[in-house]
Amino acid sequence: MSIILKNGVVFDGFTLGTEREDILVKDGVVARRGADLAEEGARLIDCAGRIVCPGFIDLHAHFRDPGFEWREDITSGARAAAAGGYTTVVAMPNTEPAVDSQVAVEYVISRGESAGGARVLPAACVSRGRKGGRMAELGLMAQSGAVFFTDDGSPVSNAGLLKTALRYSRDLEVRIMEHPEEPSLTEGAQVNEGAVSASSGLKGWPSSAEVIDIERGVALCRETDSPIHFTHVSTEHGIDAIRRAKREGLPVSCDVTPHHLSLDENYVLVGRFSSTYKVNPPLRTRRDVKMLWNAVEDGTADAIATDHSPYHMDDKDVPFQEAPFGIASIECSVAVVLDTWRKLGRPVPLERLLSLFTSGPGALLPRSWRSLGALREGARADVTVIDMEEVRTVDVSEWKSKARVCPWSGEMLQGWPVLAMVDGRIRMNRLEEVK
Repeated sequence: MSIILKNGVVFDGFTLGTEREDILVKDGVVARRGADLAEEGARLIDCAGRIVCPGFIDLHAHFRDPGFEWREDITSGARAAAAGGYTTVVAMPNTEPAVDSQVAVEYVISRGESAGGARVLPAACVSRGRKGGRMAELGLMAQSGAVFFTDDGSPVSNAGLLKTALRYSRDLEVRIMEHPEEPSLTEGAQVNEGAVSASSGLKGWPSSAEVIDIERGVALCRETDSPIHFTHVSTEHGIDAIRRAKREGLPVSCDVTPHHLSLDENYVLVGRFSSTYKVNPPLRTRRDVKMLWNAVEDGTADAIATDHSPYHMDDKDVPFQEAPFGIASIECSVAVVLDTWRKLGRPVPLERLLSLFTSGPGALLPRSWRSLGALREGARADVTVIDMEEVRTVDVSEWKSKARVCPWSGEMLQGWPVLAMVDGRIRMNRLEEVK
């Protein structure tokens, strides 16, 4: 079936239009763009007053499958992602067993293809079992469809192994994604090191733990000339290290998360040490939040990634220091960012912000997937439509995700995805059809 998205303002991944435009989707691709398009038998969807974008891409989500399916599985995660406006999601490999083989990569792809939600692309481990000892079969996993290599949940603990993996990944054109943390500084840590750790007596997580691992990765990137991506960067000094590396011309990239852009360490106190605010890396200072927004503005940040980390209520309904790190967020992350952006007085141009969900993350994927971040004729019909005026309350009881632990539960947010389309198939739709 052909579909015409009528009268939207188009953001093509780089530039936000000023005039209304129609988009004809046919046979899974963007067939035409223009004014007053018509196609016999086409389904017409009214996008007036909304922004039509390339499908949103999340580079970092945990779907817990295989091994922890009671928390989330690939089907529930993919459907939750589509409900949140995402059309492509990269699933992290810290499962049980870990995604460290061709078979595991192919399992994730197969489950994603049958989920009926967002497209699920697998990240695979750098080391076997994520143990930091022997390198996994990177070449075979890339051949099977892995789009990142990462031991996420922890850093690649052995610098020699990381250097070797960087060299392999350059030839494979699949990036290493590094979880920036120096474990010797974070063992037993619960909250950001500073005012909250001092007042609570909980062990602090210093910003140096992030910076040290970033500097290590940058040094290895310089020696190997291999791309490296740092995920969920949370501190001013971590951002500064990446900014310097980029100015040097090194192939370094990073993402930031909605919770680090919108929440700071004081929420731990205000929330009376609710585990809803326990994340890895921890919520940081207000200054760190400001510096992350500066990174969004000046191009240091390449993407906004959810780090959706679903847990069962029983996992998190324990004292703060006993709870695991992580929150569910993928169904409201876009709205959180748009609402925060508005409340902060729109600190960056909207098209810059939207690029961090589209062309920014798209450029970090392997070559065969890079077109996902752009909306142009002949491209895959992956589309997200945004209504900047829609106000809605975060209601976790209606979520597609199995998880319910979310710091924005019950909050009213402005700016929501209202349609998500994958390869021309509508996965989420809150818009009216034209009669």
